[in-house]
Amino acid sequence: MTRPPTAVGTAPTTPTAGTAGTATAGTGTSATADTADTADVRTATTRRAPRPPHAPHAPHTVRDAAFDVLRLHGLTTLFANPGSTEVSLLTDLPEDLEFVLALHEGSVVGAATGWALAREQPALVLLHTTAGLGNAVGALATARVNRAPLVVLVGQQDRRHLAQEPFLAGRLAGLAGDYPVRVETPARAQDVPGALGRAVHAAREGRGPALVLVPMNDWAEPAEELPVPAPTLLRRSAAADPAAVAEVADLLAEATAPALVVGAGADSAGTWSALTALAERLNCPVWQEPFGARAGFPQDHRLFAGHLPADRPRLRTTLAPYDLVLCVGAPFLRQYPYAPGRLTDARVVVVTDDPAEAQRAPAELAVVTALPDFCDRLARRTPPRPAAAEPIRHAAHAEPPSPGERLSPAHVLAALARRLPADTVVVEETPSSRPDLHALLPARAPLGFLSAAMGGLGFALPAAIGVRMGQPRRPVVAVVGDGSSLYQIQSLWTAVHYGVGAVFVVLANGRYAVMDKLAEQQGGKPPWPAFDEVSVAGLAESLGCPVRRITEYGDLCEALDTLVPGLPDRTEPLVLEVSVAVGDDFRP
Repeated sequence: MTRPPTAVGTAPTTPTAGTAGTATAGTGTSATADTADTADVRTATTRRAPRPPHAPHAPHTVRDAAFDVLRLHGLTTLFANPGSTEVSLLTDLPEDLEFVLALHEGSVVGAATGWALAREQPALVLLHTTAGLGNAVGALATARVNRAPLVVLVGQQDRRHLAQEPFLAGRLAGLAGDYPVRVETPARAQDVPGALGRAVHAAREGRGPALVLVPMNDWAEPAEELPVPAPTLLRRSAAADPAAVAEVADLLAEATAPALVVGAGADSAGTWSALTALAERLNCPVWQEPFGARAGFPQDHRLFAGHLPADRPRLRTTLAPYDLVLCVGAPFLRQYPYAPGRLTDARVVVVTDDPAEAQRAPAELAVVTALPDFCDRLARRTPPRPAAAEPIRHAAHAEPPSPGERLSPAHVLAALARRLPADTVVVEETPSSRPDLHALLPARAPLGFLSAAMGGLGFALPAAIGVRMGQPRRPVVAVVGDGSSLYQIQSLWTAVHYGVGAVFVVLANGRYAVMDKLAEQQGGKPPWPAFDEVSVAGLAESLGCPVRRITEYGDLCEALDTLVPGLPDRTEPLVLEVSVAVGDDFRP
């Protein structure tokens, strides 16, 4: 057995959030573990982080020195599913370090991803050797594309006999492919603390998972009293280049019909504010990138035009009225089904803080910069244009079902839209209903919408848990299909055990509806069966999670009217399994 029962269940009842990190890439702000507060998962009250139990300058072992590095960077909450190669690290964990148990590595990484995105700071993850890292690869890929900074410790067999490939020895360095932003196997045990410090900075700068592979005997080795070869603080400029701002401003001034396209990279309060000012000065439509994992603009604003289609023919038609398209924080018009031909006839400018995104953009001009300052400066340089007489797009709505009519996803989403407060984080994983969700449930605040940028399933449940743990007073509602929920249903145990008050609305149609529709569009019959026998509510109950099954519209409204006012104060998760009919249409 690689995970003996005695290694499981060591987590405290009420973990606390890790402290803010020492530096935030692109912001120029910093805080140390001595001065940052920690947010309690249940109550959102703050308390001073305790000082290390021993002096940071005189650690006894590599384990002690590693803990000091983690404390220095505010990484005091550990998301994990323990294995035997990690027992020497975890046994008698210091009281100021919090252990959060999830029952599958996909849930571990998914929850840490939600935590990191909610707090805009790295999260700490521990994975078991080959089996644990292998189970987590899909979630690590999602974290990379969702730009979530993670510091990931991966256990390994004892260094002293790795050459003989003993039981549980892993070929770990390439197992996650190119998705980690950094992978380091320390050459010596004494190099582990420095590797952790470098991983923190790599995770922040690269906004993805940085892996440190640590043999199990390293933790007990004596530490060196040398400086850790990684900076305590790493700062980068948050100021935009005035010449680049002027260049983009001149292109906007030349355009007669500009349009903005925003993406997940623009999802911050500062960038939302600056882009709102820019759009209002231009009085131009603002489109959301196709398949965006986060919203880059307030979607209830009069200038928000909707979500761009993800195929070239419809994209060309949509963008035909515009002579310049300015993309901010978005990969340029990412597509899903292949179709030949150009993307648009308009001139294209890309502004991003992701160098790789800029390098692959088929654009006339790409600017790599800190987005809030750049967009603010650009808005200030842009002269106002005449206002549009009417809103670009009117808000969508769905009528309640007729008597005897079965609930549809649109009915459920419209009922949520009428009740959820503006600051709700909606975590989406319902592929066949996503167009309805975008139309009916707009993001009205930064981090108001969150989805898996990779498109893989198994993200929403653990991510919602991590978001709520990271922002314990903010309402968090996951909207997932029943098929999607099954990929990480065990994450509900973590929500129950740690008192995480997220709500999970499961749209249950007993099938992979999006796959059925894609097969139908191919003109054929799918070979996979429905799974009407599966009860998500029953599975949730078996994990200790409260549930409510809903089949009638009146019951749905009554449940939401009771539930929604108390969302900020919830300390208990809830699954609403809503029986719905398969939607009539789906187009990516």
